[in-house]
Amino acid sequence: MKLHTQSIHFDADKKLIEYIQKKIDKLETFYDRIIDGEVYLKLDKDSHQENKIVEIKINMPGHSVFVKERSRTFEAATDEAVEALKAQIKKHKEKAAVHA
Repeated sequence: MKLHTQSIHFDADKKLIEYIQKKIDKLETFYDRIIDGEVYLKLDKDSHQENKIVEIKINMPGHSVFVKERSRTFEAATDEAVEALKAQIKKHKEKAAVHA
């Protein structure tokens, strides 16, 4: 899947970007009509502990899903976001099956 990753106010290392790509690619096993995605990585200067924010938007035909997760690490936030996306994609797929 084509994924556009943008880190805001810092440079994300290659390992982190590859980790995110690998996790999001697994979403295609649940729904094969995913077009592309956008990932925004942010550092929140206010919080002390959980200051890593991951926002992911996945585009599908006629629909898109969005999640925003905050955690201590970008990897943990990515894991939580992918789980939330998985639930949204399954829900969308079930609705599409009912209307088809």
